[in-house]
Amino acid sequence: MTSENTVDIQPSGLSDEYFMREAISLARAAECLGEVPVGAVVVLDGKIVGRGFNSPIGEHDPTAHAEIAALRDAARTMGNYRLPGCELYVTLEPCAMCAGAIMHARISRVIYGARDPKTGVHGSVVDLFGVQRLNHHASVEGGILADECSQLLSNFFAGRRRKAT
Repeated sequence: MTSENTVDIQPSGLSDEYFMREAISLARAAECLGEVPVGAVVVLDGKIVGRGFNSPIGEHDPTAHAEIAALRDAARTMGNYRLPGCELYVTLEPCAMCAGAIMHARISRVIYGARDPKTGVHGSVVDLFGVQRLNHHASVEGGILADECSQLLSNFFAGRRRKAT
């Protein structure tokens, strides 16, 4: 029986919003460290197996994006560089580098919050996930808690602009 108050629930009983809130929490941790607030979690069978947040400034590493950190953490947890059946929740539409890593890891589903009009590759700039010639395809859904994810980024950059003046 369903009601109009039902929430789209994952098989584990947890919703996409639940996991996106976990990613948002990690984005806030990045912000506390002066990094662009982007967070990500990798989920398998309703359990978080990897966590990450942006840290390219602190790590002196241009590849230290939230998605890459979460994939690395999940790969260590799983004991495998391939992560079939895993889902990746990230607060910002992935860039080309992260999309490549997502495909190589064999992530089955990507769920992101805010669109990225400058570097997003799920249609904002290009759609790498839709390129048929690539050998792996993840399903991708954007817009989960998009307003909250966007506001976190907007506030961060507004604060930086205030400091610069």
